[in-house]
Amino acid sequence: MEAERKASENASTLPTGLPQAAPTGPIRRLYNWMLSWAETPYGTPALFLISFAESSFFPLPPDLLQIALSVSKPRRSFFYAAVSAVGSVLGGIVGWLIGFAAWAALSSFFYNYVPGVTPERIEYVGKLYEANAFWAILAAAFTPIPYKVFTISAGVFHQYVSLETLIFASAIGRSARFFLVATCLWWFGPSVRMILERHFEWITLALFALLIGGFFAIKLLAH
Repeated sequence: MEAERKASENASTLPTGLPQAAPTGPIRRLYNWMLSWAETPYGTPALFLISFAESSFFPLPPDLLQIALSVSKPRRSFFYAAVSAVGSVLGGIVGWLIGFAAWAALSSFFYNYVPGVTPERIEYVGKLYEANAFWAILAAAFTPIPYKVFTISAGVFHQYVSLETLIFASAIGRSARFFLVATCLWWFGPSVRMILERHFEWITLALFALLIGGFFAIKLLAH
């Protein structure tokens, strides 16, 4: 009974933006495996590696493990945010290199086995890059848009996206995202965990919309 109760509690914390799965489904098992690192001495290295891998192929966002670690050690919330940001940006560089140097050989693997990566999305992101690469990467880095699609596409469409642009935009967007999580946990405490896990996608979208609105307002005032 105790095991069933814990499984039920864990199921209630799965973020709404993630694929829903039965307790024995692959996403649920991966989710439980990822969070299990928070209860070991290797939580920080696991956070770095998951943040790194999520930028090109890992399906679950590192925010989940970052939140779990920060709840257990609130004073290290900003440290965990920095670990997530550095790992994610470095992983984004690998994603760019995959798209730049190995996409012809690896594209079928990504299309078949990496959630969110489809030919249609890659082509669509290429059009976004042609219009404004910096803002497209910044949006993907901060919001729930699949970041891995954008890092790989940046390498595929390297004629529009230099590696420097990817690093700069990713450093801003990824840092803002992870430090937002840290700020919420540091300011409001563990009680905000459920809100972040359930509604973080909408929170980041709303904040990014406000950011864009602020830039438009400044532009209008300048005229």
